[in-house]
Amino acid sequence: MGSFLRRTRLDEVPQILNVLKGDMSLIGPRPDYYDHAVAFLDVIQGYRERHLVRPGISGLAQTEVGYVEGLEATRNKVKADLYYITHAGFALEAWVFWRTLLTVFGRAGA
Repeated sequence: MGSFLRRTRLDEVPQILNVLKGDMSLIGPRPDYYDHAVAFLDVIQGYRERHLVRPGISGLAQTEVGYVEGLEATRNKVKADLYYITHAGFALEAWVFWRTLLTVFGRAGA
């Protein structure tokens, strides 16, 4: 069941409620697990700054870097998140939205 939910991305649907409540946005830095976030605060430059904006269901790091594992990959994700934060605007949001749609309907990255 879990594999089906992940593959079809139905496991992401509850996050729409968080968007409607205003706790999340559609586009923004994707939140990390709390334990991971605490561990990265002191070892990855700029990690804290990615928390200055509301987290998103999808973000530039997810569309351009993909799923990450490990310290160096997390550094690349943070760079993408910080780029998004400093360059946020309609064109970048539209790009991330488009790339997200391609991922969802192409079933890539599941």
